[in-house]
Amino acid sequence: MPPVPHRVVLLAAIALLAGCGGGSDKPTPPPNPARAKVALLEAPKRPGEILIRGDLTPASHGPFSFDGTYVARFEQFAPEDPGMDFTGQTAFVATLDKRAEIEGPGSVNLFHAAQRTGRKRLALHGRYFVDVTFGDFPYAMRFTPVR
Repeated sequence: MPPVPHRVVLLAAIALLAGCGGGSDKPTPPPNPARAKVALLEAPKRPGEILIRGDLTPASHGPFSFDGTYVARFEQFAPEDPGMDFTGQTAFVATLDKRAEIEGPGSVNLFHAAQRTGRKRLALHGRYFVDVTFGDFPYAMRFTPVR
């Protein structure tokens, strides 16, 4: 059998080493906010409900027409840390305003809370913008009519 050239042995060794490894050198992909489990977004939307999702603040959503009593709920989520306790974070602040991002006569305070979730029952009549002025994390809000 003829001797194997050194180059062939060297190339075979390099190929073998390149194929080895535990994959720990690969960077972990960044968290995907769309994949975070958020109860308010997972529940099917019922008739008359208003569902809002936002990533950054400040943000204005709407206007939406309200006529009756609603349960308003919010949920913040941290895709990079699903178990985060929001009590040490910036408060989530949201209002209902007649004009986008302008608090004034007729504005309704919704939430001002440093927590993962919150809820409030309100009687609302008219068109409002849902304005989220503070919050450092993606969020969802759901307004459910009370029947």
